[in-house]
Amino acid sequence: MTTKIPLFPLGLVLLPKMLLPLHIFEERYKLMMSECLADDYPFGIVWFDGQSMHATGCMARITSVIKQYEDGRMDILTRGEQRFLVQELIEDKSYTEAQVVFFDDADKTSSEDVKEILQTAYRMIQQLIDEEYLSESIDQFDFSDPRNLSFAIAAIDGFNHSERQRFLENTSGADRLQKCVAALAHLMERYELNREINRIIGGNGQSPKILIEKLKAAKDIPDNH
Repeated sequence: MTTKIPLFPLGLVLLPKMLLPLHIFEERYKLMMSECLADDYPFGIVWFDGQSMHATGCMARITSVIKQYEDGRMDILTRGEQRFLVQELIEDKSYTEAQVVFFDDADKTSSEDVKEILQTAYRMIQQLIDEEYLSESIDQFDFSDPRNLSFAIAAIDGFNHSERQRFLENTSGADRLQKCVAALAHLMERYELNREINRIIGGNGQSPKILIEKLKAAKDIPDNH
């Protein structure tokens, strides 16, 4: 069964539970947001990567209007909800709509099922916070819910859009969490290499070639899904 939703292609990936501030300035999207606010209805965000629009997206609900401008522009805060797969695009309005199918994880993952992975995730996130790579508090991560934790990890600054898109499309909670923890190690390597390069640049204006090469290698998380 499909559902018709307003669709907002953006150059980013929204994840379930992820907070996303948006500045709305185009006329068609001012209309879309006004209608969503009037009906208390969410809209779908899909990633446009510069060449094509991805079919898997995430619903966004407006949680607050931060600022309303006289010309109709607005600053809003949204939160990610259900994931969906676009079946058909509809161009009847000034903005795009789509017929979509909602989906969730194919498996049910409990904390006991992934106890060791959760412990590893806790240690790594706490280390990132202690090293001041993350400004979040450990209390902001719900370790009792493996599904939401995996998306919270993927929402951390440092993951790029293609990495987040892969996590968005993954329908195995246990597999996604395991890959998120592996990604955390990769992210930590990026942060540490960046810090070392900045330290060396600040010291003598030169960066060893080996560090640059390592940073390039750490730029993207390997696609092992």
